Amino acid sequence: MTLPEDIIILSNEASESLARRIALQLDIPFTRVLKKFFTDGEVYHAFPQDIAGKYIVIIGATHDDVSLQELIDLIDGCRYYRAKRVNVIVPYLGYSTMEQAKPDSNEIPKGITRTRQIFRARPDFVAFIDLHSEAVLHAHRGDVQTQHITTSKLIVQKIKELQLENLVLVSPDYGRSKWVARLAGQLNVPHTAADKDRYAMDKTMVSQVASVVKGKTAVICDDMIRTGGSIIQTAQRCREAGARETIIFATHLVLAGQSREKFKEHGITRIIGADTYPGVESDDLLDLFSVAPLVADVLKGHLRLS
Repeated sequence: MTLPEDIIILSNEASESLARRIALQLDIPFTRVLKKFFTDGEVYHAFPQDIAGKYIVIIGATHDDVSLQELIDLIDGCRYYRAKRVNVIVPYLGYSTMEQAKPDSNEIPKGITRTRQIFRARPDFVAFIDLHSEAVLHAHRGDVQTQHITTSKLIVQKIKELQLENLVLVSPDYGRSKWVARLAGQLNVPHTAADKDRYAMDKTMVSQVASVVKGKTAVICDDMIRTGGSIIQTAQRCREAGARETIIFATHLVLAGQSREKFKEHGITRIIGADTYPGVESDDLLDLFSVAPLVADVLKGHLRLS
């Protein structure tokens, strides 16, 4: 058993809001790392207390290079000051869609290389939330324990709370169809997948959605929304196929560029997602649910919290 007073919860700057919510669920104070900026751009970090012999939990999304480096510095710093165990939760893994290189492309599979950087900092345990591909879990060498946390339970719960009638779950491509099928099985509703082709690095075309959506509420589910192009096209194809209404679920709400405006221009007024991506909050477009209870349960089991 691990006593609450032996646990210290930290985060990189990007994930502080989520870390505070997780700490609240565990009834353990959040500890903010001291951070200062030097004139030349270098960054100073310091732990505000002695961490030797403590069980450390670090919450850290890696959506940009600065956040990744800060997470690595925190892990390494915990090792330097002899923490007993270092446990890391990565709510959002940057470059997760680049988990492999295309044949003969000479591409760097940054989903793998970035994950290796985290593992090489020598944490004891790393958990990721709703990975695009579990291939990155095999990027490490050594004794790092890993876990893939899925938000399926929270999504099913949220859909049930909406009390929708006559619904069908829709995957925006066949790559996510197995995951969507599992959600549909838990809800005891039908499911289908859109036909999607990629014609450029970040450009896709959705050609059609099966007529099973006719007269139904189409609930489009994906692991992330970046620019929103595929989701918008899938919603359009659902309407063309006779869907009465479209609702969008996605775990990671990146919403890059002008994606918010694009959604509104295409009549999409509500997107439901998690609080995994830094800086995203509920507003007139976004309806967020928190992964904090889910992560807290994982940590309680992993740490055998008394």
